[in-house]
Amino acid sequence: MENENITSEELAADVVADYERRRAARRRFEAQWRLNMNFVLGNQFCSIGPSAEVTEDEKDYFWQEREVFNHIASVVDTRLAKLGRVRPVMSVRPASGDDCDIKTAQAASKILKSAQNSHDFDSVLSDGTMWSEITGSVFYKIAWDDDGGAVVGSIDGRPVHEGDVKIEVCPPYEIYPDDLTRQDVKDLRSIIHARAVPTDEIERVYGVRVESETGLDVIEPSLVGGVGGLFGSGVAPAASRGERSDCALVIERYDMPSEKHPLGAHTVVSNGKLLYCGELPYESGEGGARALPFVKQDSMRRAGCFFGTSMVERTIPLQRAYNAVKNRKHEFLNRIAMGVLTVEDGSVDVDDLADEGLSPGKIIVYRQGSQPPRLMNCGDVPSDFAVEEERLLNEFISVSGVSEIMRSSSVPSGATSGVALQLLIEQDDTRLSVSAELVRKAAREIARKILRLYRQFATRPRLIRFVGENGDVELMSFVSSDISCDDVVFDTENELSETLAMRQNTIFELLSRGLLSGEDGRLDEETKYKVLDTLGYGGWESKGDARKVHVRRAEKENMTAKACGEIEPSELDDHELHIARHTSFALTDSNFGHRRGKEARERLIEHIRRHKALIEQKEGAVHET
Repeated sequence: MENENITSEELAADVVADYERRRAARRRFEAQWRLNMNFVLGNQFCSIGPSAEVTEDEKDYFWQEREVFNHIASVVDTRLAKLGRVRPVMSVRPASGDDCDIKTAQAASKILKSAQNSHDFDSVLSDGTMWSEITGSVFYKIAWDDDGGAVVGSIDGRPVHEGDVKIEVCPPYEIYPDDLTRQDVKDLRSIIHARAVPTDEIERVYGVRVESETGLDVIEPSLVGGVGGLFGSGVAPAASRGERSDCALVIERYDMPSEKHPLGAHTVVSNGKLLYCGELPYESGEGGARALPFVKQDSMRRAGCFFGTSMVERTIPLQRAYNAVKNRKHEFLNRIAMGVLTVEDGSVDVDDLADEGLSPGKIIVYRQGSQPPRLMNCGDVPSDFAVEEERLLNEFISVSGVSEIMRSSSVPSGATSGVALQLLIEQDDTRLSVSAELVRKAAREIARKILRLYRQFATRPRLIRFVGENGDVELMSFVSSDISCDDVVFDTENELSETLAMRQNTIFELLSRGLLSGEDGRLDEETKYKVLDTLGYGGWESKGDARKVHVRRAEKENMTAKACGEIEPSELDDHELHIARHTSFALTDSNFGHRRGKEARERLIEHIRRHKALIEQKEGAVHET
């Protein structure tokens, strides 16, 4: 700031002005998001006005029916249920076939698995997918939280944490890119994250007292499926606005490295005050480059546009037409059921008829010599109503990609065979494959950023807990140097294209044709346990595969030796297998690169000698016998 000869007030004013410019440029998208939210919630008699505000449509006549027949909500629910199956299993691919790279890739995979479990990664993806299906886009903020992780000490009575990754779901209301024509976050030069935050939280994090702002809108969690968030002024959906009096708008601007800022810039402003100004803090890009801490997930991409589009936006015209047809049909039925009276002028008390109608047993007094009141013949309901209603329902299926099987669990009348039903189900899944792949892509990018942040900030040894291959809870110690690779790959195909039942049927086909059997026509033990695991009976594996038990025990002993712990061989060990595992670990120099690595290697070598001694002792006992 001193080199640029700019004051904190001028920098804060520049950030606020930049935020207002981006907000004005994004206004048309924001109005569409509000409209989408209103239609999903059932407030469907509204539209976008000339000022890009969602306004309620007034009745043309007082007697008009204004009921809502919400098919959009069922379409969204069905798509969310299908996309909820997209939970990819990921691992880290080693940089080469060297034993060192394989070991580090396995360690990174375990770190990633532990991070996903501790942050409830499935719920994060579910919340994000809900937002992307309604608004078209959602963003995940992957940052480092100094107050996360285990407590490692205290200073002045306040706990000190080891720090941990923090994953936040950011609805598009909070995100302001510098260029709306860019396709992805990595193509941006700058991005603003603006949200309303309680003033007490601002003071706790930044140490600056900020006055609260009035008129800030928030989204009520109860109105949007339990995923609430705080948003800047004027950005909450019209159907779910509320106000908080104890909040202030926090504007965070992240700038990529440039000639002016070689390490990037991170500026935080609230209510005209500069809270923080520094370099871009996260080295979460390719090769350790500094990058924006956001990952975008679209429901469907929009060509040449930063924000995606959603199925809700496509089905709004159909929903309006369907509501109109149903309401006009009900109005026609009301005319037939209630009747329309015709009376001669001055023959009856019109006010009395208007108030009470033609109730059973009612006595109508009319002027002598005049015509008595009579009901008009309104005819029958035109068949065009039923035809148009059926046509709109079919258009819902073709536009939304959600068929009768998916939405109402009903079988089409023309499908009578199991093969036909299976083809229809596969077609439904194919229509969702684009959205499913975008979810998988976002999950992989989040995983990569998690590993890169651990590599940047986890400089001290830390202990993680994860579920091993056999379902056992295992512990592992690691530091940032153990994460030398972040090439995250999928271990599973698209979950919509291959279900668990399909994989099991494939296994049965392979077994029946003998493709998994050995030369003697029998299954070996390892193949048998893999088959059981695929069929969902992986717990049986722990009862038969003793070799895996020995391998896990040897790996634990390796990690104990690395941590300079005491290890003693057991008479029950498979000594040959243990010696092979320990030797491979001891010959890898990267496993003992820490300060006390020489002592740890010597301890492991001594452990190998004891295994050999036990082998010689056992052979000597056999020889004497």
